[in-house]
Amino acid sequence: MRHLRPIQVYSRLWFQAHRPTPDLSPAPAVRVTTGRWQRPARRLASLLNPSLLNEYAFCFLNERYAIKAPSDWNHPSWEKLWLYNLHYFDDLNAEGAEGRTEQHRALIVRWLAENPPAVGIGWEPYPISMRLVNWIKWALAGNALAPTWVRSLAVQVRYLSRRLEYHLLGNHLLANAKALVFAGLFFQGEEARRWVEKGLAVLDRELKEQILSDGGHFELSPMYHSLILEDLLDLLNLLRTYPDAGVDPAWEARLCKLIGAMREWLAVMCHPDGEIALFNDAAFDIACPPAELDAYATRLGLLACAPGSGPIRHLTATGYIRLDQEAACVLLDVARIGPDYIPGHAHADTLSFELSLFGQRVLVNSGTACYGTGPERERQRGTAAHNTVVIDGQDSSEVWSGFRVARRARPRDLKVEQRHDGIQVRCAHDGYRRLPGRPVHKRRWKLGKGYLAVRDEIEGPCTEAQARFHFHPEMSVEISEDCSRGRLRLPGGQAIGLEIRTGSCVLEKTTYHPHFGISEPNRCLCVGLPGRVSEVVLRWV
Repeated sequence: MRHLRPIQVYSRLWFQAHRPTPDLSPAPAVRVTTGRWQRPARRLASLLNPSLLNEYAFCFLNERYAIKAPSDWNHPSWEKLWLYNLHYFDDLNAEGAEGRTEQHRALIVRWLAENPPAVGIGWEPYPISMRLVNWIKWALAGNALAPTWVRSLAVQVRYLSRRLEYHLLGNHLLANAKALVFAGLFFQGEEARRWVEKGLAVLDRELKEQILSDGGHFELSPMYHSLILEDLLDLLNLLRTYPDAGVDPAWEARLCKLIGAMREWLAVMCHPDGEIALFNDAAFDIACPPAELDAYATRLGLLACAPGSGPIRHLTATGYIRLDQEAACVLLDVARIGPDYIPGHAHADTLSFELSLFGQRVLVNSGTACYGTGPERERQRGTAAHNTVVIDGQDSSEVWSGFRVARRARPRDLKVEQRHDGIQVRCAHDGYRRLPGRPVHKRRWKLGKGYLAVRDEIEGPCTEAQARFHFHPEMSVEISEDCSRGRLRLPGGQAIGLEIRTGSCVLEKTTYHPHFGISEPNRCLCVGLPGRVSEVVLRWV
C-alpha cells in the first residue's frame, strides 16, 4: 500500500462508490474525414463461425465458448479476461475481417440489445475503451454505422469520460485517453471537442511518465510495450485522417518521435526469430507481432527502424541488456520490476535472462498463461519459473494474488565490460535481504566466442540456493550420470555442450507458456549452490 499514489487510493474509493447515470441524449454529428485512413495492424481472427448468422463462437486466450444467451456476455464461470476480450470487438479489424462484415453487423445489433447502458462487464472502462476504438476503426475502413450504433458510441464515450481508471493508471489510463481522442475526432461539435481535449491532456501527462528515455514502456513487459506502440500508431493514423480537426500539429511530430524510439526498443527486445522476449507478463498473440507493427508503420510512411548494432545494447532506462556474439543472442534482465505504484504485470525475474543460438531459442523464461488469482498465476510470476536464482524457496520479489507485489528486488552494482576475451556483465540484487542472514544474489554473465558462462554467488548465509535454467520445449537435453556435463541439441541439429563447473544439478520437468491458455512441457536444469557458488558453461561451434 505504501507504494500507491494518493490518486489511486482516492480514485478507488470514488470508483466503487460512484456510478454515473448514462447520458442517453442524441449523439453529436459525425465529422467528415478529409484525410485517408490507413489499414491498421491486424490480429488473428477470433470469430469462429462467420458463415452462421446469429450463432457466435469465439476463441480468446486459446479458450473457445459460444454466446448462446444474453447472460453469456457476463457468464459467471468464464474468466473475466476472456469476457473482456469478448466485449472488445477486435474481430472487426482482424485478419480477413472484410469477409465477415454481415456477421459483424449482426453481432453489433445483438450486443446493443443484450448489453444495456451501464450494465455488465462490457460497460467497465477498459472494455468500453477498446470497443470504441474498434467500432470507429471499422467505420473508418468504410463500414457504415447505423444511427442507433452512432448514438450508442456517444453514450459509451460519455460514460467512459466519467469513469477514467485513475485508480489503476498505467496502460489502462492510456487506453481510456486514446478512446476519448478517437471519439472526439470521429464526432464534431463542442462536446466532441471536450473529449479530445480531455484525452490529449491525459496522453500528454501519461506519455511523459510511461515512455522512458530509451523508448521502453515503464511496465517493462515487451508485450505491453507492443500494445502501447500500436496505440500510438493508431493515434497517428487518426490525426492524419482528420487533419482539419484543430489538433495541435505538434502532436503528430511528437507521436512520430515516440514511435521511432519504441520501435527501436522493441527490435532490441526481440529474439532472432522475430518475436518478443518473455520478461514480466508476456506471451505471443496478445499484442500484434513486431513484424505486423513494422508493416503498419511503413503504411503510415515512417522510416524503417534502425535499432543500432554492436555486441552490447544497453537499454539503460528500462534496465535490459542485449548481447550479440556471432551465433548467440542473450537478453539480460538487470531491471527493477517496474513502476513501484503499478507492479501488476511484474514477475519475480530479477537477473533472469534468455538465450538464442543459431536463430533458435535455447533458454526461455516460462511466459504467461493466465491472469486472475490462484496458485498457478503466482507460480508463473514466481522466481522459480525464470532463469535466475531461488534462495530458501522464496521469490526475489514478493509476488502475490493476481497483480500484487510486496517487498521487491532492486538491482545494484551493475558493471558492463567489453574485454579482449568477450563481454562480461555483473550485477546483484537485494531482493533476498529480507531473509535471515540478509543474503544477496550476485550474477556474472560472460559471453565469448562460442561460449556463455553464468556464475552465481550468494553473499551471506542461506539454507539452500538453486540456479534454474529453463530450456525451450524443442531442445533435446541429456545430462551425464555424474551431473557434471550435458549435451543439448537444437531443432536445427546443432549441438551444444553443457558443463556444470561448480554446483550439483538435477533435470526437472516443468512447463512453458508462450501463449495464454497453453502449457507446454519442458525441462529445467536446477543447479544447487552448496558452497553458495555455481558456474554453468554452454559451448557451441
